[in-house]
Parts: sequence; C-alpha cells; structure tokens
Amino acid sequence: MSATQPLIRMEHVGKNFGTFKALHDFNLVVTKGERIVVCGPSGSGKSTMIRCINRLEKHDEGRIFIGDIELTDKLKDLNAVRREVGMVFQSFNLFPHMTILKNLMLAQKLVRKTPKDEAREVAMHYLNRVKIPEQADKYPIQLLGGQQQRVAIARALCMKPEVMLFDEPTSALDPEMINEVLEVMTDLAKDGMTMICVTHEMGFARSVADRVIFMDAGEIVEEATPEIFFGAPRNERTKLFLSQILTH
Repeated sequence: MSATQPLIRMEHVGKNFGTFKALHDFNLVVTKGERIVVCGPSGSGKSTMIRCINRLEKHDEGRIFIGDIELTDKLKDLNAVRREVGMVFQSFNLFPHMTILKNLMLAQKLVRKTPKDEAREVAMHYLNRVKIPEQADKYPIQLLGGQQQRVAIARALCMKPEVMLFDEPTSALDPEMINEVLEVMTDLAKDGMTMICVTHEMGFARSVADRVIFMDAGEIVEEATPEIFFGAPRNERTKLFLSQILTH
C-alpha cells in the first residue's frame, strides 16, 4: 500500500439483514496512522461496519477498498486482505486447547507460512509488547479476562497488520481489567498504529482519537475531533447520547 493512499475506503456502503438496514449510505476514509473511535447506541451499525471492513460480513451496496484491493465476491485471496487488517473482538476467541504461545504462532504458520522458530520469536516479542510474556506456556482458561484480551491483541499484531480493528474490546471485561487493555491500545496508538475502535470508553476516545464518529441507525450522524465532539457537539442526537453515557 502506498504511503499516500488511504488504507480503508468505504463508499456508499449498505448492509441489510432481511428488511433491517444495518448500514445506509455509509462513507469513511481512513489514512495511515489515523486513530478513529466509533461510538453510538446499540443497534446503530458500529459492529456491522467494522465487520464489513474485514469481510466477516458482506456488504450489499457500495464499495469497500483495503488499499487498492476491493472487497468483492470475486476476491480470490481473502487472507491477503486479512493479513493487513487485524481484528480484536468482544470475546477473545482463543483456542482453549492450545497454549498462549501456540495461539500466537498458529496464524503466522498457516497464513504467512512463517517458520516455527521465527513464529515463536515473533509471538514472544508481542507477548512482551502487551506485558504478559510470563503467560506463554499457560492455557487461556488459566488467564484473567484482561490478560486473555491482551493475548488476542498480541495475536493480531503477530500478523503485522497495516490497521487494527477493535470491536468493543473491553465490553466483556470486569471493570478492574478494562484499564490494562486500554493501556495496551493507547501504547499502540502512540506508536502510530492505524486503528478503528468501536467503544464506549470515552476517556480513551478523548486521549487517543484523531476523529470520533457517532453512528445512529446505520449512518454517521456526527464526526469531529475529540475537542469538538465532547466540547461542542452539533447534533441533538449526539448531545443526548453523550449526556447519557458521560453521567453513568
């Protein structure tokens, strides 16, 4: 991908589930190094949008590009796209029968064809990056939720993606575990990782985001810098949302 080319382009994207329109005429451009935080009420299309970028959902209308590759039914090598787009889910999606180290090595070997010793070295590098190298030989069930989510982030980083997608990565965690995951994500942002993060963690949005996007009914209702978004939101729907979420 060229340095000047947007990493992600969504042009007039629509996604339907039966008669329900999850995304409607959705447009978004993300350039290298940008950190985008997406928020909005449940059912507003946030997770659908982020899943369409990784082709976990097929869009029905419009066009989506990852670099210069368009996501279509004719796309032969979906893994080539997913190598560039790391994703961290609400649930950790770790293989319970594998150690943490093997969880991190698996995709490297299968998708990137990385030799075993190199895959191990990369895995340990990113376990150090998320500050839990001592957990390498344990199994997921032996780790706390925050630790499992840090493993999930490390696993995505092992593929050395161009962009990281986070779909409410702290929503399944106990309150005391949220900060440790947000700390890892903040470190990634400081290092220049391109990120799109769906979250209700408004403190994270204030401190990390270049742009905050508010969605409702499958559309972008408001898009602004954190200073403007939190200090002087223009849309009444945004104001209501912020008044509810910031007082809880």
